[in-house]
Amino acid sequence: MRTPGTQLLRHGKATAALAAPVLMAGLVLLAGCKPVGPNYTRPGYQAPPAYKETGASTAIVPPPNPNGGAWQPASPSDGMLRGNWWEVYKDPQLNALEEQLTQNNQTLRAAVESYLAARDQVAAARAAFYPTLSAGVSGAHQKLSANRPLASAGSHNQYNDLVLAGQASWEPDFWGRIRRTVEATRASAQATAADAATVDLSLHAELAQDYFELRGLDSQSKLLQSTVRSYEQQVGLTQELLSGGVVTEVDVALARTQLETIRAQMIDINQARTVYEHAIATLTNRQAREVTLAPAPLDTALPAVPLGLPSQLVERRPDIAAAERRVAAANAQIGIAISAFYPTIALGGGGGFESTHGGTWIQGPSSLWSLGAQAAELLFDAGQRRALTSEAQHAYEAQAAGYKATVLAAFNEVEDRLSDLRILEQEAGVERHAVDDAQHSLDLSTQRYKGGVTSYLEVLTAENSLLQNQRTATDLETRQFAASVQLIRALGGGWDVTQLPK
Repeated sequence: MRTPGTQLLRHGKATAALAAPVLMAGLVLLAGCKPVGPNYTRPGYQAPPAYKETGASTAIVPPPNPNGGAWQPASPSDGMLRGNWWEVYKDPQLNALEEQLTQNNQTLRAAVESYLAARDQVAAARAAFYPTLSAGVSGAHQKLSANRPLASAGSHNQYNDLVLAGQASWEPDFWGRIRRTVEATRASAQATAADAATVDLSLHAELAQDYFELRGLDSQSKLLQSTVRSYEQQVGLTQELLSGGVVTEVDVALARTQLETIRAQMIDINQARTVYEHAIATLTNRQAREVTLAPAPLDTALPAVPLGLPSQLVERRPDIAAAERRVAAANAQIGIAISAFYPTIALGGGGGFESTHGGTWIQGPSSLWSLGAQAAELLFDAGQRRALTSEAQHAYEAQAAGYKATVLAAFNEVEDRLSDLRILEQEAGVERHAVDDAQHSLDLSTQRYKGGVTSYLEVLTAENSLLQNQRTATDLETRQFAASVQLIRALGGGWDVTQLPK
């Protein structure tokens, strides 16, 4: 027979069973509300419509903006180098060295590992969205004192306590603290990935510059070897003229002095070449004795470098991307600070089985459970939360200012590299005329010397002038290649923001 008390008890259980999922659904909906704090928007910047400098004639410059401004913002891949940017130089040995750097360089590996660690921080932050669950089992046999206070006659003094139970706790993200934390850690991880890309770009550019400097020294060495052969002929000619009584021993001594001076300069160039060879070994993570590059003069053509539009630069430079991502992280920190003004709400529960005998352990009557909730609001902190919020806002402004400064510096760096290439190209053209004129002067002086019209001092002066101009021309060629690498580096290499991890 059902008593009113029994019916009331069952009705209460049914009501509690219905209220629990309704309450949970309400909490989930509340947790999905817009997080507190400002949503992120990228700080504005004003990209110039075109680069002031046009660079060397080898630079690929986009056409000017037509009347009416019909150009649309280009995607990051338009007019850009892609992938392994050093392949534009079409040098197989450079390509092989760059690949060795990618695989072996420890500085680059450290940067990548730093990004992987930051990525794990994102996963750790996301874990706060979900409840934490724990379970445990325990067993104990206890004996109580028969003389304990309030002990009843005939009560059991020994018993088993077998427990199998689990617990769950969850802090719903009502105010968006966890969401803002995930935003901050994700943006920081992306900034670290951009930092790794910056390191990668810098190391590959450094290797390319060292390689071209080494090849430039090979060109200098080739020039000096040719000069040595020419000066040896001059020594022979001077000795013949001495035998004919046309010149004196002074002319022979001057010719020999000039020859030995060039031989000494060749030794000095080889020493400088060794330094660059060792630098390449360091970049590729090998011992110096393991790297030997055969001499090869720098006789390849300077490649064309696609500039793209100035508006694309912020999409191409990893250092700009890193600065922008740190602005986003700082913006999320404002929301985290503001969430501290709201109550902290936590839900918890547990359940399991407990019995004194194994045979009745996992049974309905042995079950136990509990549900609970806790809310806490900080009422007084002497202005600490307000100060932390203000700190976060100022940190955001600092990061935004740093981002804008990075963008401006990037545009100016590209302009610098373009002007370098333009001026070097002009200087190289003038220097080629100087070499031709010096060669013509030497030819005339040599003919005059053979005819006994002038002294060897005039020939010596012409030789020095020719060699100096030839070495200057060779040095300018090397500097053009180095400036080309620096321009590619200033443009971001083959990188763009689409390579940032999501």
